Amino acid sequence: MRLKIALVIVTLLLLATAWLVFAWHWSYSEGERAGWVQKLSRKGWICKTWEGEQALVSLPGTATVEKFQFTVHDEATAAAINKVMGRRVNLHYEEKVGLPSSCFGETRHFVTGVTLVDEISLSPGIVVPVPAQQPASAASQ
Repeated sequence: MRLKIALVIVTLLLLATAWLVFAWHWSYSEGERAGWVQKLSRKGWICKTWEGEQALVSLPGTATVEKFQFTVHDEATAAAINKVMGRRVNLHYEEKVGLPSSCFGETRHFVTGVTLVDEISLSPGIVVPVPAQQPASAASQ
């Protein structure tokens, strides 16, 4: 009887582990979001993750701002996002479904990369170039 109970417990643990491995390595969806990262902080009581917020604006000057909540696990990616904070960027993300706790992150969207955007697209084919920033020494002369 004890052997059967132990076998059932081991089987359930193996199934739970297999599900976690599958859910962590499989992405439900992936894509890019363009906007301005306005918040990134390291949060959690036991499991620390980087949690962030990106403001998405469909057209410059519009009043409605959609916010994209995301999680970052990689320290190098979090550092790259911190470097471009407040500038327009594309965030590459993977959406993970079925992770059982908030220990993996507070959101389903896990950012895996960041790219700085040099121009603002007003509509297809119409862009406003962002002026290059001058070095501080050149600007003061």
